[in-house]
Amino acid sequence: MKTYNRKAIFTSLKKYDTFADEDDFIEITLWHNGEGIDVEIGSKLPERFQLTWGELEALKKLVKELDKY
Repeated sequence: MKTYNRKAIFTSLKKYDTFADEDDFIEITLWHNGEGIDVEIGSKLPERFQLTWGELEALKKLVKELDKY
């Protein structure tokens, strides 16, 4: 068994998405093997992954920050 740290970045969606509630958020976590990312958007059902243009803008900004690592 191994333990490890994963890199993640998080932000409130309110400043990017006019439809977002105060508690809505978006978080991106890099996979340990570096082959992809997990995306979690607060208050959205896991069965559906839909993005507004504001959520997409926030996602692109977070991915750009992760690319620096």
